[in-house]
Amino acid sequence: MHSITTAQLAAASPANVIDVREPDDFASGHVPGARNIPLATVPDHVDELRELEDLHLICQAGGRSARAAAFLEHHGIEATNVDGGTGTWIAEGRPVAHP
Repeated sequence: MHSITTAQLAAASPANVIDVREPDDFASGHVPGARNIPLATVPDHVDELRELEDLHLICQAGGRSARAAAFLEHHGIEATNVDGGTGTWIAEGRPVAHP
């Protein structure tokens, strides 16, 4: 599994950032442009996620997104985990979006 830091995520501006937190957590603030697919529903989106390139997964601290990335890679989908997650992103003063 590939991993990057929040600083690398900010510099890369990837096209597909998937936030695997629960909807309430996502609504409280997320990386701009991120899409919410809660961890428990990731298996339901495998075919859809397979079509995406430059796939980056984020959660609050990096644990749930690491599990999602490992699951996707087990299904042949390359995914990058964002270490530190949204908590670090916010602590670093980076932009935050709200739905």
